[in-house]
Amino acid sequence: MRTSPPQQTLYRNARLVTLAPDLSGQGSSGEGLSGLGVIADGVIAVAGAELTFVGRRTDLPRDLQGAETIDLEGRLVTPALIDCHTHLVFGGNRAKEFEMRLNGATYEDISRAGGGIVSSVTATRAQDVEALAQGALARLDHLLAEGVSTVEIKSGYGLDIPTELNMLRAARRLAALREVRIKTSYLAAHATPAEYKGRKEAYLAEVVLPGLELAHSEGLVDAVDGFCEGIAFSPDEMARVFQLARSLGLPVKLHAEQLSNLGGAKLAASFGALSADHLEYLDQDGVLSMAQAGTVAVLLPGAFYTLNETRKPPVALLRQAGVPLAIATDCNPGTSPLTSLLLAMNMAATLFGLTIEECIAGTTREAARALGLHRQTGTLEPGKSADLAVWDVESPAELVYRIGYNPLHARIFQGQRIER
Repeated sequence: MRTSPPQQTLYRNARLVTLAPDLSGQGSSGEGLSGLGVIADGVIAVAGAELTFVGRRTDLPRDLQGAETIDLEGRLVTPALIDCHTHLVFGGNRAKEFEMRLNGATYEDISRAGGGIVSSVTATRAQDVEALAQGALARLDHLLAEGVSTVEIKSGYGLDIPTELNMLRAARRLAALREVRIKTSYLAAHATPAEYKGRKEAYLAEVVLPGLELAHSEGLVDAVDGFCEGIAFSPDEMARVFQLARSLGLPVKLHAEQLSNLGGAKLAASFGALSADHLEYLDQDGVLSMAQAGTVAVLLPGAFYTLNETRKPPVALLRQAGVPLAIATDCNPGTSPLTSLLLAMNMAATLFGLTIEECIAGTTREAARALGLHRQTGTLEPGKSADLAVWDVESPAELVYRIGYNPLHARIFQGQRIER
């Protein structure tokens, strides 16, 4: 049975930030942002959920000129934003730890005193799937209101098999409650729970590994993550988790080199990791390993800011080696209670010295790459998902420069305009 092709919709009179420089033809149209693939007098054609044309008005194919047209009145259009590292699903909050840090306690001090990740476990274990999903909705809505189309969500506050699975189920539930693309990461190797204190090997053998197999069998996990630190898991311990992930056909990513240099990024790269995240203590050897593997560096300025850190990621080394740079909120209850990807962009520029191009690419094209979605979304190119953010700004730089201001005009997800 033949079906008619979906009706084409044209978005015209737009300034496009395609993140695909080869589409722009004439470089940056005078804005000095050639890497963003800017098109000054742009048109986008959408059929169903897919982009079918992205380019200059003068290059619009004749057969599209009679399509339904929406005038964007000169507004800026980017790919919808992507938050590629969050811990959005959790119970409770850790405002008390914020107060402790103000009084001089370090992240390690809080963790070793029974706070940190472990302090979120009790509240998370006490909630069922629906409660966890409902609790995450307010945080998700803040992200969506800033033009986000795709959010990665990790488990890691259950630290037992039932709750880890419930966290992933809650993350999947969010995609049924909102128009959003959710990618899940299994993060049971986040910390050792109190009942396994001093028995890390037993925790790995009895919870982390069998829990991963169950999560995979239920279709709950898109990638496998871990926390490689002195207060968490060693590279050798993480290698056991990654070996199982590989046998299950699951990609990996890793919290690495946040507080010290244990060689986690190099380990992650050896498994072809999608990303290594944080990276404040990353060395040149780790940078080169990531470059060779094509592993994305996900920078998390919200955690750097919240923890009042002083050691910055080696951005110059990463640039020199050609490692892709992504930016995410790291939204979590303890070390980055941040639900604004726009603010994360500003922080990355102000604190880490990223350029406007790097910040915008880092929350679109490179964030998609960090999730293995770069062939599907993250740029404005024909054949990709029609995920757009329409902004009331004059320049792309305004998306990074403003603090506490949201200039979103419209969010379009898979071809459909989503009302805020």
